[in-house]
Amino acid sequence: MGVLMSKKQQLEKVQKCNAVVSAFQSGIKDRPAPSKQADGEIEEDEAPAKSSASPEEKNTEVADEGETDNSAGPSTSQQASTSAKDECKINQEAWSRLRDGKGVEPEDLDKSHQLTPPAFVRPKREADDDQPLEVELEKKEQPPSDEMCDVCEVWTADDLYPCRICTRVFHDGCLRELGYLRAEALQEMRDTAHTVTGWSCYYCDNLNLLLTEEELYSLMETFKQCKIIPESCLVSDELLQYHHFVSKQQFDKDLTDEQEEEVLAQFAALDPEKKGHIEWSDFLYFESLAVLRKFRTENSLVRLLTAKERNNARSVFLGLNLDKDGTITRAEYRQAQQSWFHKLNKDSQSCNVSISHVGPICESSPASSGSERSKTEDRPVTWADFLKESAIYILASRPNSSAMHIRLPL
Repeated sequence: MGVLMSKKQQLEKVQKCNAVVSAFQSGIKDRPAPSKQADGEIEEDEAPAKSSASPEEKNTEVADEGETDNSAGPSTSQQASTSAKDECKINQEAWSRLRDGKGVEPEDLDKSHQLTPPAFVRPKREADDDQPLEVELEKKEQPPSDEMCDVCEVWTADDLYPCRICTRVFHDGCLRELGYLRAEALQEMRDTAHTVTGWSCYYCDNLNLLLTEEELYSLMETFKQCKIIPESCLVSDELLQYHHFVSKQQFDKDLTDEQEEEVLAQFAALDPEKKGHIEWSDFLYFESLAVLRKFRTENSLVRLLTAKERNNARSVFLGLNLDKDGTITRAEYRQAQQSWFHKLNKDSQSCNVSISHVGPICESSPASSGSERSKTEDRPVTWADFLKESAIYILASRPNSSAMHIRLPL
């Protein structure tokens, strides 16, 4: 009777075989070639014959040796050129990881105990992407979580940690060997995955993976023109410089003093722990959401929601629709947008207050008249409108980070 092997065991077996083959090839490379010894013996035998060469031939050989010695030591310009090429190669690798959705430095991975990372496939826009999606209010969606680990495809009951966005489940050991989660992130997953707060897997946590190839190319070009180095932290001056460039490029004008204050408020929202800089992933997620708002319709954003997210939105709407008439007020709608970000700590919520004026025209703005405000406030919000307008905020709440990646409406 044969023995069934799990996917993880097969991977380990293949990796061991690869290690043996690599060691064997390294041994062959390190072994001195016997032909060189034979050539040495021949050269010793031919030494008397070379000693009888003419003086002109000897001078030619000396000149050749001098040229060889001069070319052996690289000049300062050559060393600078080499270092520039190495830096360029590092940046190219970083851009490749951004394009492929992989944000881990190669030197940070333990290659000897590393599983093969999954290949990410960028989404493509379908022909009916902008068409309305019918989502029934009374029909609940409760998709069960997968039974086997998404990495090794082995079932071990209570040792599996579910994602709160999709149906995937994972072993903590598989995620550690995969290299996408460090020790702190793994401990956070163990603490929150089985709680009400929940945990987002590396697929759902990375909002940049929602962009198509064309949308990602547009974002990468802007980063390159602004000389943004991928996988690096940004301080407030760099964020201001970036937004000045984008404003100049899109609107052909510099930021106003008020807009600069908004950028600094955005910086504070992306730096809830007050480190003095924002992480690359938080900056990338914020800009990815900006691209989605720019190029996607509300119907297209609804199609990005998972069944769990739609069901969560359904529960929130039903909880606010106490009179069961199928509508809620605009104030209740704004209250719902706050509810998606229940993972935020107290510090980040205080930052959220500081960026409230950054969103759409607020009620206190002189640009909005009293009659327009009253019309907006009096207009009820249906379930379909609620889902379409909430989609971008639901997507923004996916990351495990406590940073605020979007501006909430007033």
